Amino acid sequence: MNKNTKRKPAASAGKESMTISFKALRENTQLRIVAGIALGVVSIYILCAMIGFFFSGGVDQSLVDGPMGKIITNPRVTANNPTGKLGAWISDLLINRWFGLPSFILCYLLMLCSFWVSGIQVKRFGRRLFIGILMVLWGSLLLGFATESAAKLLDAGTGYLFPGGGHGYFLSIWLNALIGRVGTILLLVFTFVIILFFGFEQTFYKCVEYVKEYLRKRKEKKMQALQTQLAAEEEAAMREAWNSGQEEGWEELSDEKPPVPQEELPRTEMETPDELPLPEMLQPTKDTEEKSIEEEKTDWYAPTEEENPEFTPHPPREEDEEEDEDPTLDVHRRQEEEKVERNMAPEEEYDPTLELSHYEYPPLELLEEHAAGNPKVTQEELEENKDKIVETLRNYKIEITKIKATIGPTVTLYEIVPAPGVKISKIKNLEDDIALSLAALGIRIIAPIPGAGTIGIEVPNQNPEVVSMHGIIASKKFQESKFALPVALGRTISNETYTFDLAKMPHLLVAGATGQGKSVGLNAIITSLLYKKHPSQLKFVMVDPKKVELSIYSVIEKHFLAKLPDEDEAIITDTTKVVNTLNSLCIEMDTRYDLLRDAQVRNIKEYNEKFIKRQLNPNNGHRYLPYIVVVVDEFADLIMTAGKEVETPIARIAQLARAVGIHMIIATQRPSTNVITGIIKANFPARIAFKVASMIDSRTILDSPGANQLIGRGDMLISVNSEMTRVQCAFVDTPEVDAITHFIAKQQSYATAFALPEYVPEGEAGGGFNEADLGQRDGLFADAARLIVSSQQGSTSAIQRRFSIGYNRAGRIMDQLEAAGIVGPYEGSKARQVLITDEYSLEKMLNES
Repeated sequence: MNKNTKRKPAASAGKESMTISFKALRENTQLRIVAGIALGVVSIYILCAMIGFFFSGGVDQSLVDGPMGKIITNPRVTANNPTGKLGAWISDLLINRWFGLPSFILCYLLMLCSFWVSGIQVKRFGRRLFIGILMVLWGSLLLGFATESAAKLLDAGTGYLFPGGGHGYFLSIWLNALIGRVGTILLLVFTFVIILFFGFEQTFYKCVEYVKEYLRKRKEKKMQALQTQLAAEEEAAMREAWNSGQEEGWEELSDEKPPVPQEELPRTEMETPDELPLPEMLQPTKDTEEKSIEEEKTDWYAPTEEENPEFTPHPPREEDEEEDEDPTLDVHRRQEEEKVERNMAPEEEYDPTLELSHYEYPPLELLEEHAAGNPKVTQEELEENKDKIVETLRNYKIEITKIKATIGPTVTLYEIVPAPGVKISKIKNLEDDIALSLAALGIRIIAPIPGAGTIGIEVPNQNPEVVSMHGIIASKKFQESKFALPVALGRTISNETYTFDLAKMPHLLVAGATGQGKSVGLNAIITSLLYKKHPSQLKFVMVDPKKVELSIYSVIEKHFLAKLPDEDEAIITDTTKVVNTLNSLCIEMDTRYDLLRDAQVRNIKEYNEKFIKRQLNPNNGHRYLPYIVVVVDEFADLIMTAGKEVETPIARIAQLARAVGIHMIIATQRPSTNVITGIIKANFPARIAFKVASMIDSRTILDSPGANQLIGRGDMLISVNSEMTRVQCAFVDTPEVDAITHFIAKQQSYATAFALPEYVPEGEAGGGFNEADLGQRDGLFADAARLIVSSQQGSTSAIQRRFSIGYNRAGRIMDQLEAAGIVGPYEGSKARQVLITDEYSLEKMLNES
């Protein structure tokens, strides 16, 4: 029993070693290349042997018919084939005994196999191999059938050479006896159709299209020739009818006797000698007869100048010109058509970029290439990690059937397929053991990979690659994206550019420990938006309590930034101003919803499309709405200092602002539950997690572990609707951002930054304010009154646009105008009625007050 028990492990170990060695040979790239070259050499050798057969086959026939030992071992026996005795024997075997002339296709198939074995990609290799073998068999049978039929027809032998080889000749005889010649022919036709459809499908359809095109052109030429012939016959018939009618008319007119003086005859400007006798023949004796002759001519006279080019019409008489109203009617009809076309012409669309029509997008040269862009993972590293993973799993009696590696910029994903019966949880619990065996930090196991049916083991690379923002911006996926707010963050494990549409997120939460790439990630998001959007299409509201992270964007204030009307700095650093700005964004959000309601649309995209097509009247307060992206850095500091005053407007914006084009990006380095509250998490479905210290922090951000196993330096997890993706963030350095912002700042800009609605806190509103009290009137009261009276339109939005003030301040000015008796009361969506009709009365009233 002890001996038997000892032998079984030895046998199984030997079996396993053979399996491993066979797999190692199969996966050895060098061995595959050598095998592919060997197959190619054999293919060329056989091709030369078969070509030499046609020159020396008859001479070497007696040699190859002899025993194999005589051919191989006796050096005195030589062959005339240039490839020697072996080539003579192989060529005789293939051409004479097997498949005949179609054997040359076998050389092509061997060459395809050499490419495939050596690792060169061959398109549709399996189909080509199958069709090639089928063509060899079909060609051999076809030539054998033709040879056998010709031999019977001529009552002669075929000699020693069969064009279809022995296979084709004897198979043809057997088929003729079994299914007859008709059946053999049908079998050949059927096989040919299979080869044609499955092997040369594209060529077949191209030929069919070429034949169809040729027949169509030929038909068109025939139709054109037929139309030309019919037109010529019709023209000839009309000329013949005209000539016959002309002769009859001259005969009738020739009976008239009294001539008419030549001075009364109508003539053309150019007269020829042939035309001179005609007037004497055309003049009748009486006026009544002349009238009847003109009526008779009108009855048969039909051809126009186009139908008979030889005919020169006589100039019409003055009576005919007075009676003919057709030219006037034609001119009137053409004027009506032009008027209709003018009314139907589409109105020119509104272009929001015209105000900065010469704006140039930042060029790619402003970004640096920090890396070559190729993975720096060697084959030895991959093999070593694979062996360690397999060995660690086998130590715990876990067998795998397949393993695959996907190389990323900083992490390599090893996908394994466990043997049947292995529990996934058993592999997942070995996370620390695999990390120990690989001596690597940040091993992450994905069990299972969604939609793949495999288990993923993410192992950090020994030499991680720096993903450059230059390559991300220059990628085809980002350049050709049609997103409303395209953002390119970096590269995935499969080295694909990761892009998303911020407008569909619709808000983004970014969290991670200090120094793990959070600020670089924010710069990457802002940079990608600057590279794709025009200043008229996008505005930023930047909140930076640290005062140094986002200050680099202050130079593009008049291009891309939005702020409160009375603020001096566009980058908001004071907590009080942050609260006012967020509440102002809530007012802007409500105003935009009112505009969407009046326009009867559901979102900003539909509203802007209507406005661009000039279906909305700016005089009714409508305007082009740019997207607004709110970037809040160090959100934890705001929560500590302001608390609910900040959280409440952020929650309102996150809940409602998506449809009106206001989106938020919140970043924090302290992902605790008192900072990322339930209200924030509920309204921020898209989250980015950089490396954090503990699994609790990872669950706080992503609702799942994993962020604590990242390797840092831009390595991050992106969760969008519970779908997790690991991405290496693109690196954009501060000098690059500085170059981009200064390139934009040097160009023509707007007069001021984008003005947000004015917000006045409740404590500063002044409880007993009386609009009728002249001492408390706004400083712009007189100018606004002159604007309203001169335009005779009591519109609050007109005051807001003209003086670049907030909506609340413009509304208060309008209330003061109402109290002063300049405009009427509020009438809903309609403009207020202007009670003063002229500027003189207004100036008199202002001077008296």
